[in-house]
Amino acid sequence: MHGKDNSQKSEPKRFGVKALVLTGALTLALSGAIGGTIAWLISEETVTNTFTYGDINITLTETDTDDGDDDPSTNTYDMVPGNSITKDPKVTVEADSEDCWLFVKLDESENFEDFMTYSIADGWTALENNEGVYYRIIDGSDTVQEFSVIANDTVTVLDTVTKEMLNALDADGAENYPTLTVTAYAVQRDAEIDAIDTVEEAWALTQE
Repeated sequence: MHGKDNSQKSEPKRFGVKALVLTGALTLALSGAIGGTIAWLISEETVTNTFTYGDINITLTETDTDDGDDDPSTNTYDMVPGNSITKDPKVTVEADSEDCWLFVKLDESENFEDFMTYSIADGWTALENNEGVYYRIIDGSDTVQEFSVIANDTVTVLDTVTKEMLNALDADGAENYPTLTVTAYAVQRDAEIDAIDTVEEAWALTQE
């Protein structure tokens, strides 16, 4: 009884070892076949990234009044009550400039509103809590973009201005004549840059 039982137990052990060996051989054969296929499908590509830089270029121009100094940035005008005066400051964003916030700031002398009036040109938005500051959103372009600052390129002398008011200006000296100063700014517009994420932040940078 004991001898028969030992014989039945030994045979399964031999078959078990053979099965493991065959399984191992099949696994090695499959690995070799897959490896050969991958070797034939190898491909290689190289990508070179070149980092240049963006830029913003603007100009602010105005027609010269032929007042003798050949400098349109210091134009002078004769005031006649009720008369309209051509004043045509224009901001140009040069071709290939980056996306930007474009600003204009109009500074009036203290007595300007006593003598003159004007409106801002279409397309500009007043910047809240910043008197005289206007902005527009500019997308980069491969062409020049030009924007008028003053509606109809015109300022008007109020019809309430009197000869006495004008004479008083002469008596006080030319430095007391009403003035309107236009300044233009451009700031890169990129939502990925935290410091210029909003128009208010962009404007703040121009004042630093």
